[in-house]
Amino acid sequence: MYAQLRETAAELAGILWREHTVYRERGGGVVIRGEHVRRWISLAPTGGKDQALLRAGRILDGGTTAPARTEVVVDLTAPVAELATVCRRMLAEVAAAADPGPGSGPSRSGRPGKAPKPGKAPKAGKAPKAPKARKPPRAGGRHTGAGSWVVLVLVGIAVAAWVYSVFGSPGY
Repeated sequence: MYAQLRETAAELAGILWREHTVYRERGGGVVIRGEHVRRWISLAPTGGKDQALLRAGRILDGGTTAPARTEVVVDLTAPVAELATVCRRMLAEVAAAADPGPGSGPSRSGRPGKAPKPGKAPKAGKAPKAPKARKPPRAGGRHTGAGSWVVLVLVGIAVAAWVYSVFGSPGY
């Protein structure tokens, strides 16, 4: 069964994404990871002949996978193009669930996805806070600050004084 799942997953991965990783999971299933689209699909045995449990979910910021958003049992004897169609529909559902709609802006607590309560008007004079922008990485690589240079110079002076006191005195 694993060989059949692996073959099907490899074909599906080639159809769905040009950049992908296919690997075996603990339960005997196969996972297709599309890092560039931040989605994953898994095919797992169901116990039925020529059937597999197809699940889809998101890849989180740290690279870990979120739990499956959708799942369906598919027939592995179906053409791969039909399975790819089912996968695309599931991936669209995952994407829709991950992205809040245009009407659901940030709530008072700053978390996206919750709309204000009906009947309540937003407070006048208060604009919602914009999310903080991340600093771009420095182009010059690592930089040693002035404080670090002071510490290095003081350590150098201390080492030089010790060496002079041990080896530089005329009594040696």
